[in-house]
Amino acid sequence: MPERSQLATSFLPVPGSAPVDWLIEPGLTPYPEALAVMEARATAIREGSDRELVWLVEHPPLYTAGTSARQEDLIDPHRFPVFAAGRGGEYTYHGPGQRVAYVMLDLKRRREDVRAFVAALEEWIITTLAAFNVRGERREDRVGVWVVRPDRPAMADGTPAEDKIAAIGIRLRRWVSIHGIAINVEPDLSHFGGIVPCGVTDHGVTSLVDLGLPVTMADLDIALKQAFEHVFGPAELLNSESLRKTG
Repeated sequence: MPERSQLATSFLPVPGSAPVDWLIEPGLTPYPEALAVMEARATAIREGSDRELVWLVEHPPLYTAGTSARQEDLIDPHRFPVFAAGRGGEYTYHGPGQRVAYVMLDLKRRREDVRAFVAALEEWIITTLAAFNVRGERREDRVGVWVVRPDRPAMADGTPAEDKIAAIGIRLRRWVSIHGIAINVEPDLSHFGGIVPCGVTDHGVTSLVDLGLPVTMADLDIALKQAFEHVFGPAELLNSESLRKTG
């Protein structure tokens, strides 16, 4: 079986497909409302009554538990609300200063290959980070995107220290995806201390600002759209009307 890094990372739709809707949600989106909107939109996509969607949000501080979450990895269960997400993976944190991109794509119009889809999401993140001269890297033994930290002491086994800068967690139902990716722009990194992020204990968490880059959320959103179109095809920016009013 090929490694994810060896998989083709283009996930373009079949010719003639409509552009993906691209919406940037203002303010902080409550997590239960986000789940409801994603489920409703994914159903509409499966039925052919609505277009694919990438929905960019920020959440108030909270923890989410994926289907592989272990109770012992929830270090401080009373710090923030905890939600069962229904996606793959373990515990993760969402909060202000972190860009969450919910991805509702129909893989039947693209490619029915889960591992290649994850590789494409990684490629999207890596290409986005490259716009800020950040080298994001894959790790075959763990999902997400990582940055090497030469400014910190090496690990006990001599490998360079590294931190996670972006997380990936998806769910597919009849080949339509929900959930997506999260990139740390300027969250409060101490908030990750209430969990073992994604079950990984040997590495830390970082952000673009933590790396010394004065990147704004608007800067990241521009880079995200450009990189998305490179990997997944055209996306059409919608006005800022909230999906919560129609979802």
